Amino acid sequence: MNKGQLAEMMADSAGMTKAEAARAIDALARAVTAATDQGDSVVLQGFGTFAPRHRAARTGRNPATGETIEIAASTTLGFKAAKRKADA
Repeated sequence: MNKGQLAEMMADSAGMTKAEAARAIDALARAVTAATDQGDSVVLQGFGTFAPRHRAARTGRNPATGETIEIAASTTLGFKAAKRKADA
C-alpha cells in the first residue's frame, strides 16, 4: 500500500477528503520524525512504538573489493508493533 492508497482508505473511514487525509499522514510523519530526532519515543496504543535506535560503530567489508572499512555510529528510526489481542 502506498501513501495515496492509505490516504484514500483513511478518507473513506474518517469521512474526510483524500487531500485532508494526505495532510494528516504528512503531519503524523513530521511529528514522529521531530520527536524521535529529539530522542523521544512515540507510542500509539494498539498500533506500535516508534523509537530512535542507536547503532554502534563497527568494522565492515566493501563487497566489491573485499576491503575492510570502518562504519560510523548512526541513529535510525525503529518501529515495534503492538501486541495483538487474542480475540482480534
